Amino acid sequence: MLIKIMWIMEWLNNRVADVAAFAESIDWSKVASLFVYDGQNPLMFNTGLFLFLFIGFMWIYRLLAHREALRIGFVILFSLYFYYKSSGLCFLLLVVVALSDYSLGRLLGWLSRNWLRRLCVLASMVVNLGMLCYFKYTNLLLGTFADLTHQPFEPLDIVLPIGISFFTFRSLSYIIDLYRRQMAPVTSFRDYLFYLSFFPPLAAGPVVRAKDFVPQIHRPLDITPALLGEGLFLVMCGLIKKVVISDYISVNFVDRIFDNPMLYTGFENLMGVYGYTLQIYCDFSGYSDMAIGIALLMGYRFKINFDSPYKSGSITEFWRRWHISLSSWLRDYLYISLGGNRRGTVRTYLNLFITMVLGGLWHGASWLFVIWGAWHGLMLIIHKLYRRIFPVAKDYRAGLFRHFLNVLLTFHVVAAGWIFFRAPSIDIAWQILTQIFTNFRPEAIPAFVSGYAIIFVALVAGYLLHFAPHRWSQWLQRELSWSPLVVKAAILALVLFFVLQVRSSELVPFIYSQF
Repeated sequence: MLIKIMWIMEWLNNRVADVAAFAESIDWSKVASLFVYDGQNPLMFNTGLFLFLFIGFMWIYRLLAHREALRIGFVILFSLYFYYKSSGLCFLLLVVVALSDYSLGRLLGWLSRNWLRRLCVLASMVVNLGMLCYFKYTNLLLGTFADLTHQPFEPLDIVLPIGISFFTFRSLSYIIDLYRRQMAPVTSFRDYLFYLSFFPPLAAGPVVRAKDFVPQIHRPLDITPALLGEGLFLVMCGLIKKVVISDYISVNFVDRIFDNPMLYTGFENLMGVYGYTLQIYCDFSGYSDMAIGIALLMGYRFKINFDSPYKSGSITEFWRRWHISLSSWLRDYLYISLGGNRRGTVRTYLNLFITMVLGGLWHGASWLFVIWGAWHGLMLIIHKLYRRIFPVAKDYRAGLFRHFLNVLLTFHVVAAGWIFFRAPSIDIAWQILTQIFTNFRPEAIPAFVSGYAIIFVALVAGYLLHFAPHRWSQWLQRELSWSPLVVKAAILALVLFFVLQVRSSELVPFIYSQF
């Protein structure tokens, strides 16, 4: 017996020594650096560090399931830390906006005179849009002025906080809804900070409105197996869209085309445009899926943000399906505020055009985004004029064929717009269009299919999945929801393993995190 005890003690001493040796071999300074802001490696959903942090977060979150105050406080702290890891000290801007609009919201709840209420809205616009303009558009305005006056210009070193366009729009919608008396003011600063800093939609949307989210804050936490299954399904779909499809075709093909389109034939340029059309959808809808899925895992539900937009039969339908939270925001808070369709046909078209141009400028500090917005504004006007002149076909079979042609035409109208959205300069955009229309060279198609076989397969697979019937994804989601927890965990592990195998060596940031 004594010998056995001595053997156990010796074994324990050896294990302790092994642990001590392992601990000494670790460079703890590098470990600590993982948890502080790194501008070259911001924290995003597609990073291993986020997965590690989120697992720990969910463990504590579930422990606090029945302690509402502690749970809310914990989520706020994690959300602020998430934003710090994404944008450094810029997370303080989020707190400033929250303090400002919470205070203005309380004032709006007390004031009855319209002119005073308008002053509150104006103050919110000055804070939010002023902050947005400074960080996002200062260099664009100064550079444009320098070009007009033929003066030299050195861009100012202004760091754009990730997701600033999203949280400023979310906060503005809260103030405008209060002004319109569509909701009551939030009475707790803690609740408003929870809403504005909630980390799933923080970096790249969706643009969640306070009147949809705030009522959910104090609901009892009830994460059902169906909710868990739906959330996991969306997270896995988002990862596959982003890492497997978007990042792969971006790094291995699309970026090369847009860097130097004159090195490639017109057909290859066209494939590059098709590639970016798929890439931006998979990138942004992938983030939206993950944001909505993570929120579901926490017991909160957001509205759908993408609804198979390339299935649209018109440019109007496209904007009802693409980035729904932003397009509805622009409609409700900009288009309607300009007068909407209440002031005659010409004014309606002008309001629509202005809305789309400003929507384009919202996406980035470049005149190419303005061109992209103007293109969509022009196409929307043309479509509305067309609908006034030509009635919709009533014959069912003729309607099906016409719908196919409309989908095909709408897709190419949207794809043409993406050229200006992605191109680094107007010269590059013009080169792509020139190559497509003057140097198409169909004889290069077999060489492209064989030389870019994996890219070709990824493009075909991506578009087939996009145009697949919606009921297929609904069936997969139901099956996952009904499966045992161990099956859910196994499927998630397989998806994560697959994603790790195909992901690029360098982190590819989400496209919309730049806006």
